[in-house]
Amino acid sequence: MTAEMLLKHAAAVVANRRETYGCPRTSMEAIAKRWSLTLGHTVTPAQVALCLIDLKLARLAHDPTHLDSMVDVAGYAAILREVAR
Repeated sequence: MTAEMLLKHAAAVVANRRETYGCPRTSMEAIAKRWSLTLGHTVTPAQVALCLIDLKLARLAHDPTHLDSMVDVAGYAAILREVAR
């Protein structure tokens, strides 16, 4: 799979998740609120996206060829762009 193909696939996954779960900003805001309660300090939607990217990077450190994790990193990076505006 080329880089361009991976990005197109990631875009399709993000679009599918948008249909299934709604607006990524709304989802990241809801997660941030929950994590803020759990952790006892404010978590922003951008931090949620960054932490999810970090989770996928940790998994890629175990298996750098795992395609789904690569796609997820690209997808969460795109969502980061949306929530960081």
